[in-house]
Amino acid sequence: MSNENNERIIKKYPNRRLYDTAISKYVTFGDIRRLVREAIKFRVVDAKTDEDITRSVLLQLILEEEEKGQPIFTTEILEQIIRTYGNAMQGFMTAYLKESMDVFLTQQKLMQAQMTNLIKHAPLSVFTELTQQNLKLWQTMQQRFFSAYGRDGEGTASDEEGEKTPSS
Repeated sequence: MSNENNERIIKKYPNRRLYDTAISKYVTFGDIRRLVREAIKFRVVDAKTDEDITRSVLLQLILEEEEKGQPIFTTEILEQIIRTYGNAMQGFMTAYLKESMDVFLTQQKLMQAQMTNLIKHAPLSVFTELTQQNLKLWQTMQQRFFSAYGRDGEGTASDEEGEKTPSS
């Protein structure tokens, strides 16, 4: 059973068991982790209330991964994230993190493709090309963020007549 968006529905029961309605069987957090890694769309709902609890389950998965080995989120990073909650930068932080992850994943795919083709090309040209692509992606991302907040990317704000004024 899945909804109109072809996402799998996972029901979480009060006994903390997870039931995948698409395959009609109970699943584990490991199975949920596999769905995420394979980019299979799913939604976790509370079996009693039908409330969407996907974010809470994903946060539990992150917590499990963080406790296993070398964490991605250091104490300092977590503190910085917490500081953004409730202030004007919270929405900016969400957009920035999403855009950063998109760029990171794009670069990861490019790097994998480049490494696959490394035998066919000279190594120096591969890394030069990858560096140029990285620079273009980061410049584009930076420009989008600065534009969204009335900045031109050089630390200046544009006034109404288009003239640049130093930022404070």
